[in-house]
Amino acid sequence: MATGLRDVTTDLGALDGTGWWAVVVTYEGKVTCARFDEVRRAPLPRPSGSWPASLRWTSSLDQRGYEDGVRRIRDYIEQGEVYQANLCRVLTAELPLDADPLVLAARLALGNPAPYAATVHVPGLTVVSASPELYLSRAGNVVDSGPIKGTGVTADDLLDKDYAENVMIVDLVRNDLGRVAEVGSVTVPALCAVEEHPGLVHLVSTVRARLERGRGWPELFSATFPPGSVTGAPKSSALHIINELEPEPRGPYCGAVGWVDAGRREAALAVGIRTFWIERDLIRFGTGAGITWGSDPGREWRETELKASRLIALASGRA
Repeated sequence: MATGLRDVTTDLGALDGTGWWAVVVTYEGKVTCARFDEVRRAPLPRPSGSWPASLRWTSSLDQRGYEDGVRRIRDYIEQGEVYQANLCRVLTAELPLDADPLVLAARLALGNPAPYAATVHVPGLTVVSASPELYLSRAGNVVDSGPIKGTGVTADDLLDKDYAENVMIVDLVRNDLGRVAEVGSVTVPALCAVEEHPGLVHLVSTVRARLERGRGWPELFSATFPPGSVTGAPKSSALHIINELEPEPRGPYCGAVGWVDAGRREAALAVGIRTFWIERDLIRFGTGAGITWGSDPGREWRETELKASRLIALASGRA
């Protein structure tokens, strides 16, 4: 738990300085780095407010719109524009202004524990995340990334398409990290490992690199952001297609959420999936799927439903 907010900056270079920072970077690149004076291991604070008994959600893409988007991406693949692209939709519900995000955080901690769970609440920004995916961790000059590609209810649901998709994104992450890594230092310690999470399984790989001397957080973000697992390959083409097909900005969803201890040169930043964010009287949540030539539009829609269902139920009082 971090307390004693000292300052807030949009400068990623501050993360190469001193202090302990909570970090949120939206998919669109808006940076919030908040430095705190006190950091200690502690349970979540007890909520001091309430949470609505139910929430009614709308989606930026309905099933027909989403499936049409999958077909458009398959057309782009056929034309040779892209090999894989992530297509996402944003769910939105009205929220009372006095709703306490710690209620939501406690529900997720109990009902959907996650390795990179985080709650960030600073002026102008509230994020409650149950992310299972590592964007970047750091120990000195050693950087790890843990891209997720491939989702099923059980391991038996995973298809050849899921494994191929994971390998494509691993190659993309290798290339991204290679831009700022010592020559020959990029490795893949784990490829397509099956990880179990509440209600589903994922294929997860690990990519590791050693930062080149003189490279810091601005260079690391410039080389790797947005994360490859939530964009596509080639990344430049995927970004163009995503911008064309998705009607709403992703915000912290598919961005980065986590912490940086600048003094110790340690960090853990998650990909902002399974993530809620609150803007005034609205709460939002994103869900998506990676689209390849082998994608079936209906199956990809159902994957977005699977990824969202447990967390939306917890947020809406349907445990």
